[in-house]
Amino acid sequence: MDDNKEVILTQEGYEKLEQELEYLRTTKRAEVAERIKVAIAFGDLSENSEYDEAKTAQADNEAKIADLENKIRYAKIIDESEIDTKTVQVGNTVKVLDMEFNEEETYTIVGSTEVDLAENKISNESPIGKALIGAKKNQVVEVQAPAGTIKLKVLSITL
Repeated sequence: MDDNKEVILTQEGYEKLEQELEYLRTTKRAEVAERIKVAIAFGDLSENSEYDEAKTAQADNEAKIADLENKIRYAKIIDESEIDTKTVQVGNTVKVLDMEFNEEETYTIVGSTEVDLAENKISNESPIGKALIGAKKNQVVEVQAPAGTIKLKVLSITL
C-alpha cells in the first residue's frame, strides 16, 4: 500500500478504525506484554518457544497499530450530505441487473478499508466498483472479470 494514499471512509468506517486502534493500543498490548512476562519467567530465552511466540505477537500487533495510524492519518471521510443519487459514488448503494444471468444484485460502494463481502460492501477500487463509479440509472456498464466481460445495468442508486 502506498503509505501516503488517501483512504476513503464513511464516518462509521472511520469510527471502527479508531475503536480497533484503541483496542490494539490498550487491551492487546497489555495481553502481549503479560505473555512476554510469563514467558521470561520460564527462564532460558534461547530455547523458549513461548517467548518467541509472544515477541512475534508483539511485532504483529505493533505493525497493525502502525497501519491503522497511517490509515487514520490519511483518512478522507465522505460527507454524506454531499452524496447524491444521480451518479454512483462512494457511499451509494447500487442495485444492478446482471444481464447475462438476469439476476439482481445490490452493492454498497465503500473505500478499500471498509470492504465486507458478506454485506456486499465492495471497494471503489474493485473491478465492479470502478465500473459503477460515475454510472447513472439505467446505464449498462461492462466489467472485465477473469471469466469474461460482465454487463451490469444500474437499476437504482440510493444512499
